[in-house]
Amino acid sequence: MRAPETLLRRSLAVASASLLSLSLSMTVGTSVAAAAPAVKASPSATPPARMSVVGGERLGRPGTQVELADGVPVLPEDLTARSWIVADAESGQVLAAHNAHWQLAPASTLKMLFADTLLPKFPRTEKHTVDPADLAGVGEGSSLVGIKEHETYTVHDLWLGVFLRSGNDAVHVLAAMNHGVEQTVADMNAHARELQALDTHVVSPDGYDAPGQVSSAYDLTLFARSGLQKKDFREYCSTVRASFPGETKKDKNGKTTRGSFEIQNTNRLLSGDYDLPVYKGIAGVKNGNTTQAGATFTGVAERDGHVLLVTVMHPESTEHNAVYREAARLLDWGFKADGKVRPVGELVPPKSVAAAGATASPGQAGGAQGGGSSASPVAGASAASGSDGMGVALGVAGGAVVVLGATAYLVNRRWPLPDLVRRRSRS
Repeated sequence: MRAPETLLRRSLAVASASLLSLSLSMTVGTSVAAAAPAVKASPSATPPARMSVVGGERLGRPGTQVELADGVPVLPEDLTARSWIVADAESGQVLAAHNAHWQLAPASTLKMLFADTLLPKFPRTEKHTVDPADLAGVGEGSSLVGIKEHETYTVHDLWLGVFLRSGNDAVHVLAAMNHGVEQTVADMNAHARELQALDTHVVSPDGYDAPGQVSSAYDLTLFARSGLQKKDFREYCSTVRASFPGETKKDKNGKTTRGSFEIQNTNRLLSGDYDLPVYKGIAGVKNGNTTQAGATFTGVAERDGHVLLVTVMHPESTEHNAVYREAARLLDWGFKADGKVRPVGELVPPKSVAAAGATASPGQAGGAQGGGSSASPVAGASAASGSDGMGVALGVAGGAVVVLGATAYLVNRRWPLPDLVRRRSRS
């Protein structure tokens, strides 16, 4: 009876796949939870029935949210992440999402919020000599760049350590410069609220697993979009490799020398791996991996005039580099779908930008939804007329710049992503 049983199972599988394909082709404007495999039914892997609706009501629903219509490519079938999101970085339109507001452990992707919060506070040329107390509280097994006590580093050095090696030691030194971990955590939580990232609660500034520390794919994407407004953030998150100061050594004659060593970005879509090519058009942003969070990743890429953001959290797949592979599949889909698919939500602007937009006159750029309504423009409208989060838009006549209120939420029509990354071939 084994052969008939096998045949029956195969027949059922074929029938199931056919019904799924038919239902997907007929679905427009509905929640399509079957577009990606169901997450394993265990208490830790089941999304809440109700989640935040920041950015639109559909983003608060469990399962996959996408608008399928003629000309819209089907989502990849082999996605196993507990949560993910694909959005147009310029317009803010969310093209598709899966459990977008599920609060999960973020791992080192939380360093995007850390950087967005602290980068403006210290000039990159400022120097700091590391006190042993600066490194207190670095978690056991943390990723480290190799900071040494009593050595002097520039702020530029420290940020390279944060972005390239995800160095928790570099994070703690910068936090010490910011009056300590407790103050830094408070600053990060306050900045998250300003960004309307309400799923996020920071306990440790480096993303190290801690009770109660959570974020979401939606919030991590907000952090990336906000960070990318800053030139230094764009530079650091797109740097593939750099020289990092080593330890000062003294020879037998008493002469001191200080060498350096090379560090490479652990973002495998940016630096590549033995089984993974560099993703075409990739320009950052941040990856993470801890026991509780699993693998997490937020990336930004540009192709054919489109700039997309993707966040993937905790793939169930055991495939090597699964988080990057699933992010790449989603980016591939997004570049095909952008301009064809109706958005299912939006990336909301910071509260201050939303408030400025709300006070703008009806004729000013930006209008003022500001509250995260899902009534976004149909995808395909120019990005210059898209999200209220765009603080600067290029005017149609004469290239005039129209400012949304008095707030400089600075993203140009064409994001200034580094050309060296866009055109870089794999080395």
